[in-house]
Amino acid sequence: VQLQASGGGLVQPGGSLRLSCAASRSIFSIYTTGWYRQAPGKQRELVAHITPGGGTNYADSVKGRFTISRDNDNNTMYLQMNSLKPEDTAVYYCNAKNTYLNYWGQGTQVTVSS
Repeated sequence: VQLQASGGGLVQPGGSLRLSCAASRSIFSIYTTGWYRQAPGKQRELVAHITPGGGTNYADSVKGRFTISRDNDNNTMYLQMNSLKPEDTAVYYCNAKNTYLNYWGQGTQVTVSS
């Protein structure tokens, strides 16, 4: 499985961005897919994930501001990020995993700054 992340950029505090993660094949029915982020000097952390059954989970720091979704027909996952804060600045990575396999996409930089 190949994952291609896109949509990062520079945005002012309070702004919005939508990240996309395109998968090379249909995976959502068999993998939990999600977004992680890594800020400079910090460990990579889970931002949100969505299970094959459609259940979602969010980090407390993004609840109410970020929404994870997927388009099964186009094998694409999204992360809608609203009310962005400077502390959301990080490289964002998409991920697909199950019990046996774990795939990562390349990162996309999100910078929140005035």
